[in-house]
Amino acid sequence: MDSLSDTDRVLQRKRRCTNAVIGFIFLLNGIEYAVILPTIWMYLQSLDAEPVFLGLVLSAFSFTELLVGPLFGYWSDRTGQTKSVIILSNFFEIAGNLMYFVGISKWFLLCSRLVAGVGSGAGASIFGYLTRLSSNKERLPVFALAMACRQVGLLIGPAFNVFLRYCDFQIGPFHVDKYSAPGIFMCALWILMQPLVLFMFHDIKLTPPNAHDEEQDPLLYQRDIGNEGCNNVYGTLHHNHVTDHAALNSSTDDKALSSSSSTGDIYSTFPNITKDSEPEDIRKESLKDRLSGLLREEVVVLLTAQFVTLFNQTALETLVTPLAQTYLGFQDLQNSLLYFLCGIEMLIGFLVVRALGRCTSDRLLLIFGLFVCNISCIWCLVFMAKPRGSYGFLLAEFVVGVFLQVLGLPFVAACQVSLFSKVTAKNTQGFNHGLRRSVGGLATILGPLWAAGLIDELYLMLGVMMGLLVLLTVMVSFSFRYLVDPDSSDIQPQ
Repeated sequence: MDSLSDTDRVLQRKRRCTNAVIGFIFLLNGIEYAVILPTIWMYLQSLDAEPVFLGLVLSAFSFTELLVGPLFGYWSDRTGQTKSVIILSNFFEIAGNLMYFVGISKWFLLCSRLVAGVGSGAGASIFGYLTRLSSNKERLPVFALAMACRQVGLLIGPAFNVFLRYCDFQIGPFHVDKYSAPGIFMCALWILMQPLVLFMFHDIKLTPPNAHDEEQDPLLYQRDIGNEGCNNVYGTLHHNHVTDHAALNSSTDDKALSSSSSTGDIYSTFPNITKDSEPEDIRKESLKDRLSGLLREEVVVLLTAQFVTLFNQTALETLVTPLAQTYLGFQDLQNSLLYFLCGIEMLIGFLVVRALGRCTSDRLLLIFGLFVCNISCIWCLVFMAKPRGSYGFLLAEFVVGVFLQVLGLPFVAACQVSLFSKVTAKNTQGFNHGLRRSVGGLATILGPLWAAGLIDELYLMLGVMMGLLVLLTVMVSFSFRYLVDPDSSDIQPQ
């Protein structure tokens, strides 16, 4: 028992170190966005760039993340090595930010954001890793905390600009000024991150449940593996446990033990399994299960939630600044204060979701978030599409609309990610989250383009956003009984 307790303590220490590294990665992602965004347009202007280049540069980061996210996720699924994915992606972040610092031309600046976007693709592997090493009960709190770390980065990022704006010196042939300083600053931070990943991040492997008592191992959550040998490892399902609708997901979940790089340990633990006994049709069935699993009703609903949430969020972010300037006369200081207060509200929201996630189901929190977002969009349609009245009345309309929008976002964002990880197969979580983040990347590209083109047609712009929210709400309502962990007793029969 003592040796077992020592093993558990080592695993817990490794897990705490790994979680700390993941938190720092999300923190740096938030800082990078907040440090670069305020000066990127002026940087482009100094390079004689046309206004269209601002949209291109901002979209470039999301575009490459959209492409490489599923690839990085697939890599981590096949090899079981998340650490190597993060190390490689960090090199892309270092190279991209170094290119941003050099900034010899507008095209070079565009390429720098393309390269940095590749580095952001590791987020899919990280979410897959968090899914595999967290129980379904703690999934939402874990994801909410990760998103809160990024939000902290968004909050403290502008503070770094306070001293970066005063940079004026040479590094060899390169001049460091307030435009290029964010690039070298983020490059240095990502370089410092590499030793943390090398020495503190651990690719913790799942332990087969019959190795020891699962009450003493918090990392275990594969509960359906019995003593039936090979069949159970590849997903034999007890039909009296869950409904047939959940059978596919439970089957693929049990395959997670055979997807890591330590398959040799599994073969030795389960003597009925040998490398030679793994037939070709099982590998083919695995691909078939993966494709069919992603086309299930509840998965489509959650991917729609990812798209609609980020599309509306980025569209409203694009709208807020010109609207505040036109009707309220907001300048840089007022806008900075507005974004800071919104960041504080969103951070508190993620922490509230983390706390409520321990005692409330994900789908109920998702419904609450959608309800608030619908109220927010209705408010914007009624009061902000054609603002009128005194300055105080306009300010109150604006503040309430922004407050409601930000209030609902943490609930929808965190809950749909948590539910997505539960209704998809555990052994392909990296690829699944890569696909999810690609859908989100597409939304972050289209949202600002939609809003920017319809600044003068707010009824049309907000009406389409309202329509998307209503469509999503209807989809969630009809699929409500499926938005639950397939191993849960809460699944309702058809």
